[in-house]
Amino acid sequence: MQGEAIAALNAGLQQFANDVREDSLAAKRLEIAVVTFGDSVNVLAEFGSAKAFYPQPLKAKGSTPMGEAINVAIDLVSSRQRQYRSAGITPYRPMIFMVTDGAPTDSWERAARRVQEGERRKSFSFFAVGVDSADTNTLANISVSAPVMLRGLAFGAMFRWLSSSLSAVSRSTTGQAVTLTNPAGPAGWASIV
Repeated sequence: MQGEAIAALNAGLQQFANDVREDSLAAKRLEIAVVTFGDSVNVLAEFGSAKAFYPQPLKAKGSTPMGEAINVAIDLVSSRQRQYRSAGITPYRPMIFMVTDGAPTDSWERAARRVQEGERRKSFSFFAVGVDSADTNTLANISVSAPVMLRGLAFGAMFRWLSSSLSAVSRSTTGQAVTLTNPAGPAGWASIV
């Protein structure tokens, strides 16, 4: 992801951060972490309150260690859930939201098994979003739900959907089902692959 695409991704991420900070309930209840995977896997932001989420600009780099990044994200979510449970708090079902424009350059099969097991156990929800030339076949093998392809550079619309979805979850009670709008609908930001 280069040039206009990475600029649009960063603008959308900044708008997402503003949206969740401005929603008083979401700002108190949501926690956000960011894991990047260009050349290497980096935890750009550990879990922290949405009201304190001021993301650093993302940078595109070479290889795509997607499998490792998914494993790191699952480990972060699992660790945070254990922290909540040890404090006697039932956590909301977390979302892992992955955006990629490439194909994994590492082994991704273990990560796929962990995604499928986590979804089956309702430990988290996993969303795979492909951009541009993303390897949709691999995304379909990783994700339980159908991966989607971003329409053009609609990162702003994608992040508005994400902040709206997370806001709805933050207003629910733990364990309550929340219906999300279909991102691939007629007015959506994605198409199903």
